[in-house]
Amino acid sequence: MEIFGLVKPSNANKIIEICKKCNRVCFAARFQQNFKNWTSGNNDIDKFIQDTQLSAHDNVKEVLEWIPYNRFYDIKYTSKDGFGEVYRANWVVENIFGKYMRYSSYSYLDIVNQNWKRNKRNNKMFVNLKSFNIPNDFIFELANKIKTEYEFYGMTQDPETKNYMLVLNNKCKKCNKICNAIHFQHKFIDWTSGNNDIDKFIQDTQLSAHNSVEKALEWISYDRFFDIKYISKDEIGEVYGAKWIDGNISYYDKGYKSYYYDKGYNNSYYLDNHESNDSYWNNENQNWKRNNHNMFVNLKSLNTSNDLTYDLASKIKIEYEFYGMTQDPETKNYMMVLNSKCKKCNKICNAIHFQQKFIDWTSGNDDIDKFIQDTQLSACDVNEALEWIPYDRLDNFAKNEFGKVYRAKWIDGKIKYWNNMIKNCIRYESEDVILRSLNNLENIRTKFTNDEIDIPFGITQDPETDNYMIVLKNECKKCNKICNAIHFQHKFIDWTSGNNDIDKFIQDTQLLAHEDIREALEWIPYDSLYNIKYTAEDEFGKVFRANWIDGNISYWDNKNQIWNREGHNIFVNLNSLNTLNNFTLEFINKIKIECEFYGITQDPETKRYIMVFNNKCKKCNSICNTIHFQHKFIDWTSGNNDIDKFIQDTQLSAHKDVREALEWIPYDRLYNIKYIAKDEAYSANWIDGNISYYERDVSWDNENQNWIRKDKNIYVILKNLDYSKNIASELMKEINKLYGITQDPETKNYMMALNNKCKKCNKICNAIFFQQKFIDWTSGNDDIDKFIQYTQLSTHKDVKEALEWIPYDRLYDIIYIAKGGFGKVYRANWIDGYITKWDSENQNWERYNENKFIALKSLDNSKNVTLEFMNEIILHNKVETDNNIIVRFYGITQDPKTKNYMMVLEYAEDGNLRNYLDKEHNNLNWNKMFEYLQYIIVGLKCIHEKELIHRDLHIGNILKFKYKSAITDMGLCKPANYNELEDMKNKIYGVLPYIAPEILRGQNYTKAADIYSFGIIMYEVISGLPPYYDLSHDNNLAIQICKGLRPRFNIKVPQLIVHLIKRCLDANPLNRPIAKEIISILFRWQYESNNKQTIELQVQIKEAEEINNNSSNSSITSANSFLSYNTHSEAIYTSRLLNYNNLPEPKNSDDYYEQNDNIISREFSESLQLNFSQLNINTYESCQINISQLNINENESSQISTISQLNVNEDSQNSESGSKRKNYFLSQINESESERKKIRIE
Repeated sequence: MEIFGLVKPSNANKIIEICKKCNRVCFAARFQQNFKNWTSGNNDIDKFIQDTQLSAHDNVKEVLEWIPYNRFYDIKYTSKDGFGEVYRANWVVENIFGKYMRYSSYSYLDIVNQNWKRNKRNNKMFVNLKSFNIPNDFIFELANKIKTEYEFYGMTQDPETKNYMLVLNNKCKKCNKICNAIHFQHKFIDWTSGNNDIDKFIQDTQLSAHNSVEKALEWISYDRFFDIKYISKDEIGEVYGAKWIDGNISYYDKGYKSYYYDKGYNNSYYLDNHESNDSYWNNENQNWKRNNHNMFVNLKSLNTSNDLTYDLASKIKIEYEFYGMTQDPETKNYMMVLNSKCKKCNKICNAIHFQQKFIDWTSGNDDIDKFIQDTQLSACDVNEALEWIPYDRLDNFAKNEFGKVYRAKWIDGKIKYWNNMIKNCIRYESEDVILRSLNNLENIRTKFTNDEIDIPFGITQDPETDNYMIVLKNECKKCNKICNAIHFQHKFIDWTSGNNDIDKFIQDTQLLAHEDIREALEWIPYDSLYNIKYTAEDEFGKVFRANWIDGNISYWDNKNQIWNREGHNIFVNLNSLNTLNNFTLEFINKIKIECEFYGITQDPETKRYIMVFNNKCKKCNSICNTIHFQHKFIDWTSGNNDIDKFIQDTQLSAHKDVREALEWIPYDRLYNIKYIAKDEAYSANWIDGNISYYERDVSWDNENQNWIRKDKNIYVILKNLDYSKNIASELMKEINKLYGITQDPETKNYMMALNNKCKKCNKICNAIFFQQKFIDWTSGNDDIDKFIQYTQLSTHKDVKEALEWIPYDRLYDIIYIAKGGFGKVYRANWIDGYITKWDSENQNWERYNENKFIALKSLDNSKNVTLEFMNEIILHNKVETDNNIIVRFYGITQDPKTKNYMMVLEYAEDGNLRNYLDKEHNNLNWNKMFEYLQYIIVGLKCIHEKELIHRDLHIGNILKFKYKSAITDMGLCKPANYNELEDMKNKIYGVLPYIAPEILRGQNYTKAADIYSFGIIMYEVISGLPPYYDLSHDNNLAIQICKGLRPRFNIKVPQLIVHLIKRCLDANPLNRPIAKEIISILFRWQYESNNKQTIELQVQIKEAEEINNNSSNSSITSANSFLSYNTHSEAIYTSRLLNYNNLPEPKNSDDYYEQNDNIISREFSESLQLNFSQLNINTYESCQINISQLNINENESSQISTISQLNVNEDSQNSESGSKRKNYFLSQINESESERKKIRIE
C-alpha cells in the first residue's frame, strides 16, 4: 500500500490524503477516504477491493466496489458453473461514471457531494451474481482471469446464505464488450416457446446479432396480437393477418448519426448513437426500443418445428421481413411472424400497405376486385393506384337530365401517403368528383385507358341501382390540372338555355377558357336582371340597359366550389339576337372588340334570345369612367339640350379623372341656401357632395353601381348662368372650380355650382372651410370680424393658427380671478372645446376637450376696440402656433353686460410664475430653476426668430403649467382704446423693474430689451424675491436704473450665474447675449456634466449652499414652503403707462465686471441710495405682506396678480421625461459658428 501524507483543503472540513506518487489528491486518495464507510465483513475481501482502488490513481476502470445486496432486485436463478450458482439481477445504483466510457479523469468525481459520479444511463442495468466459496484464494490473478470473460464490477454478500458473490456482466467473446447478443442473452430467462428446438433456434439467431438486431428473431407471445383474420393458405400453411401491439425492435443504420424520417409526423430526426448497438437497447428501461406499435403482420402456420432451420429462415427472408415465432394457444400450432416485402422494391412499400388492406374491402365483383388490386400492387406511387370507394363516403349528389353522369363530393379525398405511426393512409381534403356509369364490366381496363379528359380515383357502386360507377377527378389534359374549363364542365348540369345549339355554343366557349375566364360566355337567367330600360336601337335591334344582380365571374372559389363574382348589380346592355344561324365564334370575337360580352339570356315573354354585354371605351379599351357616366345618361336631364350635351361631353372625356366631369345637380339636393350680397351669389350645402377622386380609377362603386361620394353636405357657391350668352364659354370661365349645373325651380334660372378652391393651395383647404362659415357668425365689430377672418384665411394647414369667434353663451361657470393692468381675468368652462380638423361628412369642425377650462382676459374699454390694436395682439397668435412655450390663444368673445371683448386663452392652474415662487421657491433645486428659465428663454427665442419683440416681458406674464412654463400677453401691454387717448403712441407701457434703461429713455424696443427683462426674471427665479420689492417704483427708481442700479442678491449665488445675469442686464444693449446663446449655456449647465464650465459651476453651487446654510443675513424667512418679505407700498408689478423725462444716459456701475459675487457691489448700491437721500426724496413706508395670506381685490395693484391664469394645453398634458426636455432644448441650440464666438462666459 502506498504511504500517504495529510493536508486540509481550504473548502472543506474533511482531511483528504495526498498521494505521494501523484503528489495530489488522486482517485486512490478519494477511494481511501471512503474506506471507513463500507466493509464486506471479511478482511481478505476488504483488502482485495481496497488494493484495486488504491491502484486507481488516474483511471477508475480497474477498481472493484463493495456493493450492498439491497441495491439488487428481480434476482433470478439462471444456471450453475465452476464457481457456483449464477443469478441475474437488476442493479439499482449504477457503476461509477466513466468506468466503461472514455471521459477525462475529472469527469468521475462529484466535487460538490464529495462522491463518485454514477452512470445515469445504466441506473437499472442487468448484472450476473456468481457465488464463490474460497475467499482466501481470491487473488489478483483470479480477478484478472475473470475480467477476460466478464465486466467485473465488484462483490456483494447474500444476507441469508452468507455466500459472497461476484457482480459481473458477460462480455461477448467476439466483440469484447456488451453487445446486442449479451442484451438478448440476459432476456433468455424471460421467455420460452415451450419447444427446446425453437428456443435454441431463436436464441442462436439472437446470439449472432452482435451489431444488427435485424438478424435476430423473437419469441412473441400470442396475446400481443389482435384483430387476427384469416387471409389464405399457401405451400407452408394457413396465413392470417394481425396487428402486433409492440412492433418489431427498432432498427437504425450504423454510425454516429442516423437519419430517420416519418411522414406521419412530417418531421425529421437525427438519432444520436454513441455506438451502433446503443441504438436498439434502452438502458434506462433495460429493454429493446420499439417504434412500430400496432404494426400489421402476417402469421403463417409452421407444420413442424423440425423444418425450422437456418436455410428455411434465410429462404423466408428473401420474400418477407421475418420477425419471430408465436404459438396459437388453441391449436398449439407454431406460427412465423412475417411481413411481405415487395419483390421490386425489396422493402415494405406502398404496394405492401395496399396488400395488407385487401381483407378490409370488396366490391362484390371478382373482376373489379382484381383490377383494383392489380393497380394497387403496381403502385410504388400512391397516385397510380385505384381504390374501392364505399358509396356512403360520397354525398351532395347531382344528376343530369340524361341520368348517366353524377357529380358528388368525396368525403375522404384521395390518398396523400402512408403513415407508419397510425398504420393508415393520410388523405387530402374532401373534393368534388365526377361519377360515370360503368356499364360494361368486361372491358374495364379499356374504359380507364381510353378516357381522354378525366383522371380516375377509383370505383364505387350505387346500392339502389347496383350500378358500378367510376369516380373521376375531372382534370384537364391540356393544363394537367383542374382549370377553369373543368369548373365550367362541372356546372353544365346546372343550366340549359332550352336550345341545344346555344347550349353547345356556350359550353364550347367555356371549355376553351382554360386560363382566361373572359373567353367564356354564360347562360344568364332573365330573372337575375332588373331595372330594365329601353335606351336605343342599333343594327342588331333594340338596346336596353339593365342591372345584373350576380355580376360577372371573377375566379373559382375552391372552398365553396362555386364561381366568385364581382360587380354585383352591374350595369349591362341587352341587345336582341335576331337569328341564331350566324351565332358563331367569329361573330362573338367581332362583338368582343367593342364590348365586354358576358353571355346570353332569354326574354320569357317574347322568347327572344338576348346578348348581355357592356360597352368598352374605344380609347381605354376597358370599362372606364366614361362608360359609367354613359350608363347614367338616361337617369337625368336638365331640360335643355345644350346643357345636357355640354355636361355629357365633359363626362365622356373623363376617362381617368372624374374631376374633369360636370354633373347635373337636382335643386332639391341643395339646402341651407343663403344669399351672399357682396358676391351676388348664393351659398348652399350639397347633400350628396361631389364624386370622390381616387387614383387608379376607383371612384366607381361596383357593388352599388354608383359613384363614390365622400364629402356629404359639401359647401358650394351658386352663381347664375347667363343663358343669353354662349353657355360653353360662360361655363369654361369657371371650369376649374365647377362641380356642375342646377336650376332654381321657382325662377327657372340655371345656376353653376362652384367650389371655392384656395388659390395658394389649389384645393379646398382649412382656409376655405373657415371662409364657408363666415356667414354663420359675427362679433358685432367689423374690425374684430376682419381680424378673426384674417387669422382663419391664413390657416391653410394647421388649424391652431386660426382664432374663433366664441359666443359667450358657449361659456359657463365664469369665475373672477384677478385684475391686470388693462383688464380683468376670469376662469370659465368652454362647452365646445377647440377645433382639431374638418369633418367632411357633417360639414363642420371636429373639436376636442369639451367643457375644458379656459382663461378669459377682458380688455377694459374695448367696446370700441381698434383694428390697430387687434393687429398688435395678432403677434401673440403668430408666435404661439409654432411652439408649445407660448400660451395658446383660442379666440375672442364678448361680455354681453359690459360689452368688453375678451380673449379666450389657455388656462394654467398654478397661475403665474410669481405666484408659484411665493409658494414653492424654498423647495426648488438648481436643476428645476434652470428648467423654468430654459422654457422662458426658448419661448423668447421663438418670438425673436419671427422678428418680433415681446415688449412687456415680466414674471407676471410667465405662466406655470404642470409640465412647463410659458410666455403670455404678446402685444397686450397697451389699453384696447389707446388710439383714442392723446399723445399715447410714444408712451411706455409695462412694469418698471423689468424695462431696459434705454427703453425708459424713450428709445425703440429691441430684442436686447427683452433679454434685459429676462435677466431680471433670472434674478427673481434664483433669489425668490421680486426686483426692487423694497423701493418705490417711481421716477427716482428709473433714474437709479439708468445710473446703474440693479437688484442685489442677499444670498450667495455662484459666480458663473451672476456673470450671465450681469451680461443680460448690461446698460449697453450690444453687450447683452442673444437668446440662442443663453439656451446653449443653460443646456450645458443642465446636461453636459463633464463640461469644464459645468464642473466649475457645481463646485460654486456647493460652496454657495454651504455659505447660505450657515448664514443668517438673508431677509427671506421660511414659514412652511412660503416666502415672506416686506414689499414697499408703491412697488407696482402690473403693466401701466410710464412717462419719464430727462433720464440720464444708461451706464453700468464703475466696478460692474470687476467682481462677480453679486450683480452690483454693495458700495455702489449704497452710494446711489446716499445720493438720492441728499436730494430729499420722500421716504416710503414699508408694510409687511405675507403672500400666502394676501387678499386681492379689483382696485388693488399687486405684485402677485394672476393676470393670465391659463389652462394647460392638451398637447402638453402628458408628462415630459428629462430626456424629452433635453432633446427639445438641444434642438433650440444649433448655433452657427459665428454665434458660438459671441459666447463669452468666463
